[in-house]
Amino acid sequence: MTSSSGASRRQVLAVTAAAATAPLIAGAPARAAASKGPKTWDLTILGTSDTHGNVYNWDYYKDAEYDDSRHNDIGVAKLATLVNQIRAERKGRATLVLDAGDTIQGTPLATYYAKQEPITVTGETHPMANAMNVLKYDAVTLGNHEFNYGLPLLARWIGQLGFPALAANAINEATGKPAYLPYVIKEVDLGGPGAPKLKVGILGLTNPGVAIWDKGNVEGKLIFADMVETAAKWVPVMRERGADLVIVSAHGGDSGTSSYGPELPNENPCTMIAEQVPGIDAILFGHAHNEVVEKFVTNTRTGAQVLMSEPSKWGQRLTRMDFTLVRERGSWKVASKGASMLNTNTVVEDPAVLAAVRGQHGKTVAYVNQVVAQSSVELSAAESRYRDTPILDFINHVQTEVVTEALAGTAYAGLPVLSIAAPFSRTAVFPAGDVRIRDVAGLYVFDNTLEAVVLTGAEVRAYLEYSAKYFTTLAVGAPVDPATISDPAVPDYNNDTISGLDYDIDISRPVGQRITRLVLPGTDTPVADDAQFVIAVNNYRRSGGGNFPGIVKTQVYNQQQEIRQLLIDWAQAKGVIDPADFYVPNWKLVRAGVPVF
Repeated sequence: MTSSSGASRRQVLAVTAAAATAPLIAGAPARAAASKGPKTWDLTILGTSDTHGNVYNWDYYKDAEYDDSRHNDIGVAKLATLVNQIRAERKGRATLVLDAGDTIQGTPLATYYAKQEPITVTGETHPMANAMNVLKYDAVTLGNHEFNYGLPLLARWIGQLGFPALAANAINEATGKPAYLPYVIKEVDLGGPGAPKLKVGILGLTNPGVAIWDKGNVEGKLIFADMVETAAKWVPVMRERGADLVIVSAHGGDSGTSSYGPELPNENPCTMIAEQVPGIDAILFGHAHNEVVEKFVTNTRTGAQVLMSEPSKWGQRLTRMDFTLVRERGSWKVASKGASMLNTNTVVEDPAVLAAVRGQHGKTVAYVNQVVAQSSVELSAAESRYRDTPILDFINHVQTEVVTEALAGTAYAGLPVLSIAAPFSRTAVFPAGDVRIRDVAGLYVFDNTLEAVVLTGAEVRAYLEYSAKYFTTLAVGAPVDPATISDPAVPDYNNDTISGLDYDIDISRPVGQRITRLVLPGTDTPVADDAQFVIAVNNYRRSGGGNFPGIVKTQVYNQQQEIRQLLIDWAQAKGVIDPADFYVPNWKLVRAGVPVF
């Protein structure tokens, strides 16, 4: 494995050196369209994004074929069938396949080969490399979640790919140079021997939020530059080096907003890139998990129309961009362009992709179906967004217990330990009876680690006020519908609750004035502004994810323990999950002091 991985890595490095001067991979000839006007040629670019470790159309948390209310399907195997159909339909005409990132994290399959049997230890090929190599991508952009498991695992995965991995704005802090391949220029044949060639430049941009979200993995090693500035730097270089068509593959949304503060470059700047950077023909983007079929943005400097498309998430959709090209005075011009979206629920899974990952899929299924404990009753997360529930208290109890034990005998041992958790899933359930690893993983779906910091009482109140913006404002007497009780602009994972103090959230009051009662547990004693508490919290939040106030501080606990595994370990050690051991109702929604539920 080592030698083949090294050979693949050397191939990528060779591509880096050759990008400016040599064709990388020749495409198949395209047939000119018959018309009375100028002769035209065509190019199709297919795009995926945010596949998040999905290969099979499988829900590992339910141990069943994936399904949702819209009957979407997921996975690279489904994408491959669509891609192969289009390749066959075009009968050898130029077709490129790109991915805009977030590939190696998001399912128990991906987690297993990062945590249980990490590819950095076993030398095994990552399942997402196996799947994507069968599909024969032309390039992939690194998403922010590619950095979740550390740079060594990322480097190993990149070395296993049969195509380039791009990230122009990830800069090696020591050298000031790109840490990964910034772009490739692929020469495609549009008409057979002697026919004109088309050079397609593909620029990859990753998300600057990595500097916050994976600070522990990248601090002192990588700097993440502004995506707009990076595009402005490299697009002219690509044009100078012969790119006739420039495609940006960007792991950032198009909203122009960020989930973090202004200290980092914009998280979702793709519309800004299109507006501000001349010379871009199209942008394939991801990160926001939205379905954007076709969007045209006018470049403010040239007036050119930039085509944009985002293909949803998890392999549910495939973007198709079609370009009609003409040759004028020795140069290529885009006569027309457009995008459409294909739904993977219209096709079966590609058998070659399934075969390439079958053993790894089977091993993952066996692992997540291991029983870890017995639950005395059914515990559901269905109401955890708006009601204090035992299943969320399970997370907070384990986090509190781990941090309390770790701080025994330290200067912080005398401080109360509070814990923060959010409802990551609306469908998680611990059934009465057997609780399996997949049930715990379905409750805690992110690969976060546990940390702890010290906050004052005033900081705790400010934190809760910020979290309470999750809820819509509902006047006293107004009807309450759990389906619409939250602000759709705030994701569930930014609805944090805190255990260890008692508090009320008055949703009839304006944002910022909602924590009407914050007292020591079981008392009417208000929490003093200068009181001190140890806060057990995940690494994403502690490093600034969500831009919550006061939490970005030096850790008093950080043993790099994955919270999901801590939950599994606790359940296995106890053997029984009983709410009587950990459920302490401590918060509620109110209006003018009257409970909402």
